[in-house]
Amino acid sequence: MKKTAGVIFRTMILVLLGIAIGLLIGDGNFTDRNLGFSFSGNDKISKVLELVGNNYVDSVNVDSIEGVSVNNLLQNLDPHSLYLPPQQAQSINERLDGGFNGIGIEYQLLRDTLIITQVYEGGPAARAGLLAGSKVLTVDSKKFSGTKLTPDRINNVFRGQKDEIVLLGVASGNGIKTFTIKRGHVDLSSINAAYMVNNNTGYIKISKFASTTDTDFRKALKRLKTDGMSQLLLDLRGNGGGYLNAATSMADEFLRKDQLIVYTKGVHEPRTDYFATDSGAFQKGKVTVLIDEYSASASEILAGALQDLDRATIVGRRSFGKGLVQQQFPFGDGSAVNLTVARYYTPSGRSIQKSYKGGLESYRNELALRMQKGELFSEQNIRSDSVFKGASFHTLNGRKVFSGGGIMPDVFVPADTTQNTMVIQNLLDQQLFSAYVIDKMQPVLDKFTTDDDFIKHYTISDDDFHNFILYSSQQLKEMDSHELLISREYIKSILKANAARFKWGDNAFYQVMNNNDEAFKKAVATIN
Repeated sequence: MKKTAGVIFRTMILVLLGIAIGLLIGDGNFTDRNLGFSFSGNDKISKVLELVGNNYVDSVNVDSIEGVSVNNLLQNLDPHSLYLPPQQAQSINERLDGGFNGIGIEYQLLRDTLIITQVYEGGPAARAGLLAGSKVLTVDSKKFSGTKLTPDRINNVFRGQKDEIVLLGVASGNGIKTFTIKRGHVDLSSINAAYMVNNNTGYIKISKFASTTDTDFRKALKRLKTDGMSQLLLDLRGNGGGYLNAATSMADEFLRKDQLIVYTKGVHEPRTDYFATDSGAFQKGKVTVLIDEYSASASEILAGALQDLDRATIVGRRSFGKGLVQQQFPFGDGSAVNLTVARYYTPSGRSIQKSYKGGLESYRNELALRMQKGELFSEQNIRSDSVFKGASFHTLNGRKVFSGGGIMPDVFVPADTTQNTMVIQNLLDQQLFSAYVIDKMQPVLDKFTTDDDFIKHYTISDDDFHNFILYSSQQLKEMDSHELLISREYIKSILKANAARFKWGDNAFYQVMNNNDEAFKKAVATIN
């Protein structure tokens, strides 16, 4: 039950994120359309809102009610059509547009003090000389630490108008050192990690399909080719999607000219075909793609195209199953509607959208149901699922593939039950891995000059594990002893990976995590 609860929690986070981001048409330059309804004054929704605002017994936020009303209407259509309040719409669009105005840091709140955990390369904070591990005590010469900090307040401080100055007072010895930082554009890369696995195999992990994804990918690819890469392991696990044209641009990198990547169509959208050009940067060389049950939307377009055209081997577990395309329609107040306007189909003609006839709650619980049925642990359980009993499709070379509920991998890898315990989820939720690194592990990190040396030669011992659990027990009063036992090695990996990330960044984090990852090992064995 606890393992299922962990999956449900992760599922809810992914689904909510996927519903919000979805698979969007275009590159962020959205145009308004007639949505078929308005709030101008003559329809029932507007009349009811006016009555409530003018006559209800208590004071109410009519704007909030309006958003809920619109969202309820949209959610009755499908799980991925929804209303986005202004702040949520802005956050999603920033994430997919590849950047924002700020100073370029990641942080953690620890005992009401902001600790900088990452400084984005090339960003304003990096140019000012700010370092990971810095404790921010003052902002603009006023006390900041110990003032009941909240994420909203921190966001207001670090994000803002471009070229505005912010003064950060950072702990230095027994005093405070002041950094003068000018806010500027901060790039958000779509690439989580890019490194060489061995002499000829490169690894690239993509977190989202944003407006900059193809550019980010080409840069990473160029670096790996310089290092001798001739075959690629592409990791799309956990990638919840993004822009349609970002997915087609990525597929274009691997395919020959005029190969069909995907097509879309809807009642109000005529069929549109997307073809590869002759500009691909990796048209030759083996490709293996890693997917899992959290790979959705644009990830499935890319994986489906490479599978249908026999360009890559797909390794992992059945993907999420989102085959709907949304377009964003903005309102003047910054809010927006993400409306499903089409379905997409892979080159063989597959629609991989899973059923949502059971309603929103059933849709959100579908991944937990897969676990209960044993699908995440047995390939046979997947193939016996009713969603794959219908018509089959065929790849370019004649291999049979299926539609109806996601992309089925060519090589199945069962889920690791030690990774889905509630104790791990709780440790992650409370940010205790990174907190422990900040509080206890910096002397250890100071002994290593390179990430390679740390990854190869440092091991989290049983004593380290027990010290971490003792540290965490100060905040988590209840931790299941059986779960701690079965998840011990995975907890050690996460702790070491967080330490590596703190000093050397995301590349080091994923190298540590992948070293003990069965799906990654299977993918490497498949491509070699």
